[in-house]
Amino acid sequence: MDDDALFETKENTYVEAPTSGSQPGTSAGWAPGLHETLATAVRPEAVRTRAIDVLGMAHDASHFARTPRAVVTVQGADDVARLFTASAATGVPLTFRAGGTSLSGQAVTDGILVDARRHFRGIEILDDGARVRVGPGATVRAINTRLARHGRMLGPDPASEVACTLGGVVANNSSGMACGTAANSYALLDSLEIVLPSGTTLDTGHPGADDELRAREPDLWAGLARLRDRLRGNEAARTSIETQFSLKNTMGYGLNSFLDHDRPVDILTHLIVGSEGTLAFITSITMRTVPVLAHTRTGLLVFSDLAEANRALPDLVDSRPATIELLDATSLRVGQADTDADPRLRALSVDAHAALLVEYRGHTAAEVDELAGAASGLLGRLPLHGPRELSADPAAKAGLWKLRKGLYAKVAGARPPGTAALLEDIAVPVPDLLATCEGLIELFGRHGYDDAVIFGHAKDGNVHFMLTERLGDSGGDTSGRDRFGRFTDDMVDLVLAHGGTLKAEHGTGRMMTPFVRRQYGDDLYQVMQEIKQLCDPHGLLSPGVVLDDDPAAHLSDLKSAPPVESEVDRCVECGFCEPVCPSRDLTTTPRQRIVLRRELEKARAAGDHALVAELEDDYAYDGVDTCAVDGMCATACPVTINTGDLIRRLRAERPQKTAAKGWEFAAKHWNATTRLAGTALTVAKKVPGAGPASTALRKVIGPEQVPQWAPDLPAGGAHRVPSGLVSQRAAVADLVLFSSCTGAMFGTASGATSGAGADRGAADAFVRLCHRADVRATAPENLPSLCCGTPWKSKGLSDGATAMAQRVLPALWTATRRGAIPVVTDASSCTEGLRVMIASGPAQYHGIEVLDSVSYTAEHLLPKVTVYEPLDRIVLHPTCSATQLGLTEPLRRLAAAVAAEVVVPDSWGCCGFAGDRGLLHPELTASATAEQAWEIAGIDADAHASCNRTCEIGMSRATGRDYVHVLELLERVSRPTGEAPAPIVQLKFKHSEARKGDGE
Repeated sequence: MDDDALFETKENTYVEAPTSGSQPGTSAGWAPGLHETLATAVRPEAVRTRAIDVLGMAHDASHFARTPRAVVTVQGADDVARLFTASAATGVPLTFRAGGTSLSGQAVTDGILVDARRHFRGIEILDDGARVRVGPGATVRAINTRLARHGRMLGPDPASEVACTLGGVVANNSSGMACGTAANSYALLDSLEIVLPSGTTLDTGHPGADDELRAREPDLWAGLARLRDRLRGNEAARTSIETQFSLKNTMGYGLNSFLDHDRPVDILTHLIVGSEGTLAFITSITMRTVPVLAHTRTGLLVFSDLAEANRALPDLVDSRPATIELLDATSLRVGQADTDADPRLRALSVDAHAALLVEYRGHTAAEVDELAGAASGLLGRLPLHGPRELSADPAAKAGLWKLRKGLYAKVAGARPPGTAALLEDIAVPVPDLLATCEGLIELFGRHGYDDAVIFGHAKDGNVHFMLTERLGDSGGDTSGRDRFGRFTDDMVDLVLAHGGTLKAEHGTGRMMTPFVRRQYGDDLYQVMQEIKQLCDPHGLLSPGVVLDDDPAAHLSDLKSAPPVESEVDRCVECGFCEPVCPSRDLTTTPRQRIVLRRELEKARAAGDHALVAELEDDYAYDGVDTCAVDGMCATACPVTINTGDLIRRLRAERPQKTAAKGWEFAAKHWNATTRLAGTALTVAKKVPGAGPASTALRKVIGPEQVPQWAPDLPAGGAHRVPSGLVSQRAAVADLVLFSSCTGAMFGTASGATSGAGADRGAADAFVRLCHRADVRATAPENLPSLCCGTPWKSKGLSDGATAMAQRVLPALWTATRRGAIPVVTDASSCTEGLRVMIASGPAQYHGIEVLDSVSYTAEHLLPKVTVYEPLDRIVLHPTCSATQLGLTEPLRRLAAAVAAEVVVPDSWGCCGFAGDRGLLHPELTASATAEQAWEIAGIDADAHASCNRTCEIGMSRATGRDYVHVLELLERVSRPTGEAPAPIVQLKFKHSEARKGDGE
């Protein structure tokens, strides 16, 4: 494969969605003339100008909001070059965005927003992991996942690593807790491939790159050489630059490039680091990596006050820890409120205390023990309140880092509705850190920010502080914005008085542009203006970012957050949810769904009825129909918002009286419903015309009610109650099997459900494994008429869910002998569904324990099972529900018993099938699995496994490989020669169930 394809389109194909009304990328929306120009420059489907598209991208993680005139998705360098031409022709500037996690407003615009997130995700490991070549759209976590098998990682370690992309990290010169200035993007960068605003493309790592730059961009080359010589020849300028950049510093442009590098092409390369997308577009990054230091010793050192903590810093830094994180008294109080907080911290009566979270790291346990041992004498001398030890316990370490990393979530999640969470960062020389922190605390009190917290990277003199403020001007009230402005002025005075920088790692953005000249002085500020003019003479790239002479720029275009609903009001729009969302490349992400709810509320308040109608119409598909409600967003969200809860509620509020009655009827006649569905699938396999018939019905009844049949769907399944169960009356069972109804509706991958050795699905495999382990399983009475409730819950159909719960809970209570034995399910989504049903049901049923067959088998059956013929390699797909239930480890353990090698794709994510969502909207699964399918196509495997039938169908459809439940594979490889699947004791149901199904 062409290497360039990895960094453009091949790996990241996405599927555009069919919508009602205007089509994505084809509606002229708010900018008809611009739309046509951009569509000609790139592709019509790459240009989006509907209100829902531009408003959904008007927000990033910062407290700024600007509505773009168009959103354009680019696939390669040629697209970008043509966009530059279109931008110059129309006079509408460009702003690039990938992860949208920047905190200073550099990724919002009222011009053309170029979305580099959907593509440019390629990752190429070089030199056995010593270097990596990456597209700017790849997240830090994805890159580190690939590097981990080589024992390497990226140097920059930002807290937003789950969502921020390396393009953004380089563009902002982001760092993190451990990298300092020695291992940040500037220090470890090898080369870039870029597109300049003139359209010139350049690989700065090519041996002749400097000569090429001189030939193709002579004015730029000469200008950079001239500025280099000027700065080097000015002692005062040189000294100022050296002093400023001895700190972590992302204010303005990186003038240290002129002192550290000689060739103009190398100066340009390093100027682009931290330029925040204002000088060029990065299409590829080649960076050196650092070793993973997997062995750690961690401790929380509590001092009586900030002064004591700061006095300890010099000696602690000399002891060579990887990190020293500062937490002020307010941070400690916030941490104490966590139910999982260390008991010793909770017992502390916090007054003016401060703490340093210290961690030592090494390649081996012996190496880190040596570091920790050398530090033990120092710890013994420090005036600490509480423990002095450095722990090797992973759980203790995780608890301490949860305290540190959870501060943002705790403060942000508790903020009053309608307020914004503002996270700022500064750096000062370490000797000035105490005075600066004390000054900040005084400013918090002076301006009424009583709940503000200070934390950060004390080793680097880099601290963050967080406060909440009401920034909007609703009703003409600008008091919050004015207070924030006064605070910022005082904060700037404080930091600069201590020789600090106003931005250490978050970038200048729009937040600090009025103060760049003040920090650097007129001469160096003029140099920065010349840099901008040399690279971007027409001002096409993000005007107002990094440089802006407007003294009030930092107080313009601030977000307003009107109260809407609980999930919306807690959201800080950080974007951490986006990489795990299955609809991220199709329609909207959880952040965008929430942003659009806010925009809807603002439009209602403004009386803009036309905008409200347009947004509501498009949100029905983009926001509601294509949400998988899989809950994965909550696993990444710092304030644990499950946007699926919001979407389920919105579905419940829809006028769907007929559908609700139909699903309520189904709940009361579930056995007949599932048998009918299975029969329909079997008939559809044999009778031509099923596909066109379902398509026609969808047009008449609606795509939310009628599934789309396709030939790749399996035939109907076997009877839901597997052979070999024991009767509740005949014997004392060890567990109650609640087999999923999906096994009755959907057949196995092979389609063979009868005959010796036939595959009858996960439930049958589980019962066979129980027999081999001498474990007795039974089932509740009338099992075929019971369901976990997920189909109703996901659709927001509360009446049907209630009707089903009223049948299921008493049946489980009886079958489990009032909670004496566990319920075991054979599908992870059913495990989750039953747990939710029990938790929300009457208290008398709360004692029912629900386990997944994966965890039960790993703990109770696997030790008693002999694997006779293991496979060589299998590909494993953990489901989203399994991930949230903590089943990933036992799932991997079962897979490791089945095969010598278990491969979980690096691009793993929710398949988007989501029960019947993949049947109602196949484009959701196609989009969600595109990257995985591309990766899996290159893996030679003996089998493909998961732990949920509908997810197996979704992954089979996406990859063309047959996915089965991991228990089916374990049963096969542990099956003794000649064993037949005949039942030991067949469970008998009451006459009414056997003959009349649901008792109808």
